[in-house]
Amino acid sequence: MTNQAAHTPEPSRTAVLLINTGSPEAPTAPAVRDYLAQFLSDRRVVELPPTKWLPILHGIILRTRPAKSAARYRGVWTDEGSPLIVHTRRTAEALGLRLEGVRVAWAMCYGKPSIESVVRELVESGVERLLVLPMFAQYAAQTNAAACDAVFRALMKERRVPALRVVRGYHREPAYVRAVARHVEDFWAREGRPFDAGDGKLMVSFHGIPQASSDLGDPYEKECRETARALADALGLADDQWVMSFQSRFGRDEWLKPYTLPLAEELARSGVKRLDVVCPGFAADCLETIEEIDDELREAFLAARPAGDEGRFRYIPALNASAEAIDAYVEILERELWSDKA
Repeated sequence: MTNQAAHTPEPSRTAVLLINTGSPEAPTAPAVRDYLAQFLSDRRVVELPPTKWLPILHGIILRTRPAKSAARYRGVWTDEGSPLIVHTRRTAEALGLRLEGVRVAWAMCYGKPSIESVVRELVESGVERLLVLPMFAQYAAQTNAAACDAVFRALMKERRVPALRVVRGYHREPAYVRAVARHVEDFWAREGRPFDAGDGKLMVSFHGIPQASSDLGDPYEKECRETARALADALGLADDQWVMSFQSRFGRDEWLKPYTLPLAEELARSGVKRLDVVCPGFAADCLETIEEIDDELREAFLAARPAGDEGRFRYIPALNASAEAIDAYVEILERELWSDKA
């Protein structure tokens, strides 16, 4: 009689958990309201005192913003759903094929699949070693720390907690910088470089955070600047061929500068005819890249050009689940998984 158990592969005891920010379940006002309520209630995301912030959130923002944001989400929604969800899932699937003997899962800080539900499933399946990769190369309390908070809260509810390791960030990782540089170079090989005619620039745009967060010691601004410099060096760019900026400002407080949109308009008025924009802080394309950059920023840059003076604007997509992205993640994850394995 055949011993069937001998032919049954042992379930993987090691897992990688990819974490991204999240997305509404649908491009509708109710779904967006639920998402924003969760997202903007996180004390990591908005560091104002609750007594000051919650009346604003529930009395103004959640009453007025969901319908407007839902219209924006409808503009980027795909047949498979939210682009951020789609790209994150594809990245996890591709990594699962490359990381032998390792289970690869994915979850969202806000929305579904939730970190709590995915962590619970991993623990129940027998995972004993868990490596968490928040998909934010530049460390910020609003992103990386928020992801860690959610993982820790989820594990607090489990009796059997796996060995845990977290990739803090990877803003200067050679594999990551190399992947972004190759991604840009491949785009230029197909479409041409913006400064070939001597009148173009590359803009490296990162998601902004409040200046107050940076003043309190958040390393995000420093790490963004280091990434931008490393990318420019990898591409062999002169200092006058590129600029960096911060996008997605929210509210009236001062955020990290220079702001992306005003800087793009200033470049257009100053004679820059060709502007390429890359957003290396975004692991996956989403509302902030597709709509804010490839739509709103494009329109603003071209509108700021002198009348009758034709310009050109191009957005270079995020790494998403590209081959260069997967190669970089594999290199980072394999080192973290096995470098000190007992």
